[in-house]
Amino acid sequence: MSLHKACANILAQLNDLISQLSVQDFSRPLASLGNSSIGQHVRHTLEFFICLEEGFQEGLINYDKRAHDKLIETDKFQAQSAILKIQEFIAAQQTDKALKLEVGYDLDREEFVTIETNFLRELVYNIEHAVHHMAIMKIGMREVAPSVILPHDFGIAASTIRYHETANVAH
Repeated sequence: MSLHKACANILAQLNDLISQLSVQDFSRPLASLGNSSIGQHVRHTLEFFICLEEGFQEGLINYDKRAHDKLIETDKFQAQSAILKIQEFIAAQQTDKALKLEVGYDLDREEFVTIETNFLRELVYNIEHAVHHMAIMKIGMREVAPSVILPHDFGIAASTIRYHETANVAH
């Protein structure tokens, strides 16, 4: 599966999850998620893709400079609109591109280190980051909307799925 196809699958799964939630359940604080909501995890996940898109033209990505857009985390239709825009951006990128990634780990001041990267490497990072947050969302879904049916691979890394498939074959 190509990276573009894997990304499209992840974004489609997120969109499907959102479409099954009520407006209230999308933004409801959940005890199982430390009082964060499904919407907050969706927003956080999508904003990494948005940072990749926004930094793509100038060639500099900084995930720390996310917008923390309250509309995406509280309005499921805004989240779905953001997904559509991300899907269009990803689909349009058919070649790799050299980029720089700005990261800051100093807690006392905003000091960044810049490293070399590329679009495909950052797409991999965004896919892995999304899967991680989707696993967290799956936990919250058991609390907020247990009747929602998620795909068997929702929030599970491809390597884990392959491992379980080979482990089951070996037994």
